[in-house]
Amino acid sequence: MSTQPIDDNPKAHPTGNAVKDPDDWTTGGEPMTGAQASYLKTLSEEANEEFNPELNKADASKKIDELQDKTGRGE
Repeated sequence: MSTQPIDDNPKAHPTGNAVKDPDDWTTGGEPMTGAQASYLKTLSEEANEEFNPELNKADASKKIDELQDKTGRGE
């Protein structure tokens, strides 16, 4: 049994790692999810930008953040 303080254990904080840099995701290189694709397509249309269906999960997440800022949806 570990005597590690609870504050040092990331699993002790269910949302502690919820916001993680997409570059650090272990599954970031996988194809984007259906939900990401749908939302990214909507944002791309609103921002008058081309939708790229070939983005991986990490790149799709970054593009979503970028387009949310551009369209004002991220507020």
